[in-house]
Amino acid sequence: MNRQDLTLLTDLYELTMMQGYYEKGQDEKVIFDVFFRQNPCNNGYSVCAGLDQVIDYIKNLNFTYEDVDYLRGLGIFSEDFLHYLSGFHFSGDIYAIPEGTVVFPREPLVKIIAPIMEAQLVETAILNIINHQSLIATRMTTEEMLPIVDKMDQVGYHAVECWGGATFDACLRFLKEDPWERLRKLRDGFKNTKLQMLFRGQNILGYKPYPDDVVEYFVQKSIANGIDVIRIFDCLNDLRNLQTAVDATKKEGGHAQIALSYTIGDAYTLDYWKKTAKNIEEMGADSICIKDMAGLLVPNESTRLVTALKQATDIPIELHTHYTSGVGGMTYLKAVEAGVDIIDTAMSPFAMGTSQPATEVMAETFRGTEFDTGFDQKLLGEIADYFRPIREKYIANGLMSPKVLGVNIKTLMYQVPGGMLSNLVSQLEQQGASDKFYEVLEEVPKVRKDFGEPPLVTPSSQIVGTQAVLNVLTGERYKMITNESKALLRGEYGQTVKPMNKEVQKKAIGDEKPITCRPADLLEPELSKIEAEMSQWKEQDEDVLTYALFPQVATEFFKYRAAQENKIDPAKADVKNGAYPV
Repeated sequence: MNRQDLTLLTDLYELTMMQGYYEKGQDEKVIFDVFFRQNPCNNGYSVCAGLDQVIDYIKNLNFTYEDVDYLRGLGIFSEDFLHYLSGFHFSGDIYAIPEGTVVFPREPLVKIIAPIMEAQLVETAILNIINHQSLIATRMTTEEMLPIVDKMDQVGYHAVECWGGATFDACLRFLKEDPWERLRKLRDGFKNTKLQMLFRGQNILGYKPYPDDVVEYFVQKSIANGIDVIRIFDCLNDLRNLQTAVDATKKEGGHAQIALSYTIGDAYTLDYWKKTAKNIEEMGADSICIKDMAGLLVPNESTRLVTALKQATDIPIELHTHYTSGVGGMTYLKAVEAGVDIIDTAMSPFAMGTSQPATEVMAETFRGTEFDTGFDQKLLGEIADYFRPIREKYIANGLMSPKVLGVNIKTLMYQVPGGMLSNLVSQLEQQGASDKFYEVLEEVPKVRKDFGEPPLVTPSSQIVGTQAVLNVLTGERYKMITNESKALLRGEYGQTVKPMNKEVQKKAIGDEKPITCRPADLLEPELSKIEAEMSQWKEQDEDVLTYALFPQVATEFFKYRAAQENKIDPAKADVKNGAYPV
């Protein structure tokens, strides 16, 4: 098998926790087991697989210069920690069930015994390799999408969200596809339906703010390649981080939709949402989306919220929720009755759970009412029939877990997104501190309050969750403060809805003056610099943007693309000596 560099196949969360342990000098040995809770597809047993890949991953685990440079560019890791990573190697022990062995739920497939920092790093990759968990939308290939596009184009959707968000990175990293070429192919296929993308405001599709010139150019190229609607959001609902993207979208003739990251808290009153909606309309946005990423919006509250927003603004209101808590369909029903204009759904094979309510179900719910969609159930059935075997294929090969299709009412109990909740459980189990789980859950809202009560959505959920864990495990609140927490408290992510705790802020950044301006105002234009840096790989204008967002992943993709075009086997290439056998 060809060598794969999977060192950065991990969560940012894992790396930030590593840095926390490094700064504390904590490196005791810990143990974690890899297991699954139930057999997929109601099978009586499963077969252990993926061990070869794990071995290959561990053997090749090291941080290259490019890896370290990429992490440095995120601006959240100390130089001391980066230096430690540059010499990193795995020294722990791994015990595993032999490849191909029949296995059953809740029995360890792999046991890791290693210093806590090493165990922290390898956790995500080993879980992904042995029992991969992911949403199928980011892994489905373009060729699997295209045959059904014509029928989907006949349904009458307001728009199809098919690009942006995590799909861009996944195209490059996992599928070795050009996301821009995917967009062009989808545009050619959807002749009657608008195409929509998810856009993280000043962060574009990444996790750090980019200069205005990069944001503007990305919007320009997105619309030029076929995007009609750009859904723009910010993890803090700081509208200053959205204005550049809105202006650029309007300039290019696109539909600018601003998404409100919905959350619950003292600050998030109906007056807050109404005022924010009015400000969004004044910014020039064409519509508003209520982005309920954690599935926290319950039916009766959706009535109150939609009614209030319709009073505050004349622009259309769209609602996006997840079925995580199990109330998504009822929430949509009440929201539509209250006047919401558009709801987001998914075809039934990929609906429910952490996804959206099912298109077919919602269409039938409104049949014969004033909200009748007119959708053809026979046509929807044919589309579902197409996707169903694809779904089963990805469940069978482990790429999609049946667990993501379930309901987790704890989302409502703790007001913590499902992904954040599972991260907390995982981290505490690793450290032999599962008994601290409820203590951490109690700490999360306290940290969130200290940090200005931000919505718990990427990356703020990771920042708050990590800090809560550290506060509990160290036995002293803010004895150790992560660099991400310092960045948030410094104002690098923008302005929070409520003031931050001044004492905590001072403990984190000392006498340093917090950022009060729009964070991107501190960034110099860098598009020309980026283009010069990657000029050897440029085959289209869009390549510059691909590199700007994901320089390391993009470079690997560009090398792969060149190898395919030139019929070079990269596994046999002697890059050092410039020998490329064909």
